[in-house]
Amino acid sequence: MSSSSQISGLISNLDTAEIITSLMAVEALPQTQLSDKKSDLTSLVTALQSLNTKVASLGDNATTAAKASSWNAYAATSSSTSVTATADSTATASSLSFTVDKLATSQISVSGTLSTASDFTGGASSITLKVGDTLTQVDTSSATSVADLAAAINKSGAGVSASAVKYTDTSGTTAYRLQLTGQTSGAANTVSVYQGTEAEVTAGTATAVSLTTTRTAQDAQLTLWPGTSQAQAITSSSNTFSDLLTGVDITVTEEATDPVTVTVGQDTEAVAKLGSNLVEQLNQVLSEISTRTASTTTTNSDGTTSVTGGVLSGNSLVRNLSQQLAEAGSYDVDGVSPSTIGITIDSEGTFSFDEETFTAALASDPEGTQALLTAISTRVADVATTASDEYDGTLTAQVTSDNAQIEDLADKIADWDSILASRKEALEAQWATLETSLQTLNSTASWLTTAIASLSSSSS
Repeated sequence: MSSSSQISGLISNLDTAEIITSLMAVEALPQTQLSDKKSDLTSLVTALQSLNTKVASLGDNATTAAKASSWNAYAATSSSTSVTATADSTATASSLSFTVDKLATSQISVSGTLSTASDFTGGASSITLKVGDTLTQVDTSSATSVADLAAAINKSGAGVSASAVKYTDTSGTTAYRLQLTGQTSGAANTVSVYQGTEAEVTAGTATAVSLTTTRTAQDAQLTLWPGTSQAQAITSSSNTFSDLLTGVDITVTEEATDPVTVTVGQDTEAVAKLGSNLVEQLNQVLSEISTRTASTTTTNSDGTTSVTGGVLSGNSLVRNLSQQLAEAGSYDVDGVSPSTIGITIDSEGTFSFDEETFTAALASDPEGTQALLTAISTRVADVATTASDEYDGTLTAQVTSDNAQIEDLADKIADWDSILASRKEALEAQWATLETSLQTLNSTASWLTTAIASLSSSSS
């Protein structure tokens, strides 16, 4: 039992518990100050970490915009809506004309009239589907209906879709036909069916099922440079011709007897995005700094006002970073203003990007435009990386230093817990001793009073 349980104040008539609480509040002032400092420092670190993340992202974006490879963005366009073209990073400026002679198709075949599965299988316990050169054996021993047969084929993974087509013949009798559709286009992917096992098909002893082909498996075909002495027919098993031009895939959806032209040129939208992204992320960082350094004014209960600075107010590192980024994004490069390619900054320190101006500059002077944006991006990347580098960045170093201070403060606060606990125990012991002493004095006084009274009685 702690000594506090012995302090009642019954002898002294004092609220000793309240007295000790008040004394401990004074004793705890240094710890409270340490806690307040730790809380403020934690808020500062949180703000710096948030800013550092945005600055690092800006650095990565600016570094990308400064790379020559980022400008090797090409887009492919087609003169016909029935032909689409996509270009990757290996594409180069070029064009190609061709006609679309044929589209790639998969085979569709239909059986004769069927009543049961055995009408198709000939009573065999299995059938074998041949797609191209691939054989797939299908167990049909439990298939009784045409629908059962279609289900067995669909589960086999043979590359063929089967459908039981129900109809009524001229005599009014319900009958079925089995439609088989190849899942892969191309002339090499013909479909045929045999009654029997794979081994029997290989041995040539299996019976072929009679099918009527309603759509032939064929390759897509283009004729390049049509109408010239260099006309060249090319084929593809699908309707996509991969890498027809270096880095360019072409997909056709309709036949076209009139020549279609695919043109590959620099992707101006992608290149413009380099500039717009740079400006957007510059504004994000500068806005973060502005928000975190802004002061707030509050009205006190007595009518006076108080001004409180933002969590990053007065931080010279952050203030210098803001100034350096604004300069990196807005200063001339060899006497040429960033505004000539659509990058401007207003009196409030906010950047803007005019894509129309940039596109016009790119069209009239592609090399100069690239050089200017590359120089601006390099300056911004240098500033951002110097601040946010995960090892040597100035912001990173401050976060690391402040975190170390927070850990030190946490240790000191914990030390004060022990100090205050000891101090409280000592105060409780002192007040308990006081109560005991007062009780002893009261008892002595009572005895003396009784003794004196007794002597007085004896004398009389």
